[in-house]
Amino acid sequence: MTIISLLLLASLLPHLTFTARANVGIVNGREAKPHSRPYMVSVQFKEQHFCGGFLVSERFVMTAAHCRNNSPVLTVVLGAHELQKKSGNLVRIKVESYHQHPDYSSKSFQNDILLLKLEKNAQLNDNIKWISIPTEEGDIEAGSVCSVAGWGRLETNGKESDRLMETNVTVMNNNKCESKWTKEDFSASLMMCVYGDGGSCEGDSGGPLVCGNTAVGVTSFGDPDLCNSPELPEVYTKISAYLQWIKSIIGNVN
Repeated sequence: MTIISLLLLASLLPHLTFTARANVGIVNGREAKPHSRPYMVSVQFKEQHFCGGFLVSERFVMTAAHCRNNSPVLTVVLGAHELQKKSGNLVRIKVESYHQHPDYSSKSFQNDILLLKLEKNAQLNDNIKWISIPTEEGDIEAGSVCSVAGWGRLETNGKESDRLMETNVTVMNNNKCESKWTKEDFSASLMMCVYGDGGSCEGDSGGPLVCGNTAVGVTSFGDPDLCNSPELPEVYTKISAYLQWIKSIIGNVN
């Protein structure tokens, strides 16, 4: 079965041409209260948003590995709500180094996780804060209500908005997810699925799946033809499966 990242097909990234407006939005979502998710990060290429991310320490941003795809230079924007609004709240920081999981596969999207070491520490304030990640490996209980947010399209091939959007989603049973995606596409030990009335779309890749006050997943891939597909649930990289690797790079981030 063909799968696609929620950014775009990874192989197309070097050839993307960006519009003047950022890709912003969540399918069937609502506008987030400004700065209510101070960990949210806009990952940018040539100062244009194309992926989400989230601050996990003062020096590191977590996102999806497919968001880089050999793009030479990325920057991150912190403290944003409206990306195109000139505001003193926005802070742009260059990426010093890229730490892609060594077993990432651009074909299967397994191990779709990337750590960005920032050129300098983020100065934390009411609009810029890091979010906790799990402290031990394990699954989130099926049926748990969590949330996603991002600056992606409002619908498949649809219009865009400058503002951060959010929606609630429900964690799906691993066996059910595997039956929909097949074992070749979905690995229960490394991934997790969600479903709901709303969900992620192009431009939301790399953003966090948040359960309670903890980021438990990284937005990875979904139906290649339809955002928030009722047939194929959205798939997230399961952060708890990578704690040893994460700590080997940035230490204890909690």
